[in-house]
Amino acid sequence: MTKMNKTHLTTFSKQTVQDRLKTIDPASLKMLLDRQAVTLVDVREPAEHAGEKIPGSILVPLSRFDLNRVPFNDNKITVLYCRTGNRSAQAAQKLFAAGMDEVTHLEGGLSAWVQAGYPTQVNKNAPISLMRQVQIVAGSLVVIGTVLGAFVSPWFLLLSGFVGSGLVFAGITNTCALGMLLAKLPYNQRV
Repeated sequence: MTKMNKTHLTTFSKQTVQDRLKTIDPASLKMLLDRQAVTLVDVREPAEHAGEKIPGSILVPLSRFDLNRVPFNDNKITVLYCRTGNRSAQAAQKLFAAGMDEVTHLEGGLSAWVQAGYPTQVNKNAPISLMRQVQIVAGSLVVIGTVLGAFVSPWFLLLSGFVGSGLVFAGITNTCALGMLLAKLPYNQRV
């Protein structure tokens, strides 16, 4: 990235979302962090942030995303990140809706940062990741529905079908109702 524009509030621009949503690669972000020229905002949920994060990042979860909680500084570029870049792009949409002209997010998210070999803060006592929790709960419901359908009543197979349909819907829409529900549990609210 050759030139980084400051993030600021402006009136609505006719630029496309692709023009307004800027990406930054892990190497460029590392350089800016070393120069203390960036405000890094993690939009994942509290349990995810508590488990592993880029040092110096500030938590503003997408589920409770509020423009007023995002710290803007005229002397620093504000960069959003999540695990893969999907949720940070969703957070950027919320900033665009609030009048932001341009938003930057980490290309590939925390996964790309780790793959590039840059350091993270890891807390071994944090809850397991939200994605793993979703996989455990959804998988358990499918197994329970299948076993009960085979041995008790075929009507229990509807549970497996319902969970499968929910997973397909989550994949198509890039939203996960089960994940949002699990994120509200008390052990996932720890920071």
